[in-house]
Amino acid sequence: MKGTCHCGAVEIEVTLADGLATARRCDCSFCSRRGAIAVTANMGDLTVVKGQDNLTLYQWNTKVAKHWFCKTCGIYTHHQRRSNPNEYGVNVGILEGVNPRDLGEVPWSDGVNHPSDR
Repeated sequence: MKGTCHCGAVEIEVTLADGLATARRCDCSFCSRRGAIAVTANMGDLTVVKGQDNLTLYQWNTKVAKHWFCKTCGIYTHHQRRSNPNEYGVNVGILEGVNPRDLGEVPWSDGVNHPSDR
């Protein structure tokens, strides 16, 4: 699948681990503010085709999770997960031909009680 930020400066190609079936929201302090739905991709299945230099990285606390955003338009594109650093979470909203509304009810992950915090 192809994904782009809002301004088009960043473009990715990604193969999703299980299509849109992995769609989740998270209620951790960061994700609940960001509000995006994420789907899963394995580490080797995401390539930044255009705009690598236009991505900015945000990390906090344990600095294990890595969240990338377009420097120009601010759109969150993807993140390397803290719960499984061999996976990416990809913002459904950037994927070409996918309307997040069509996903219906999207399950929530308990990020407040993250397994890595135990």
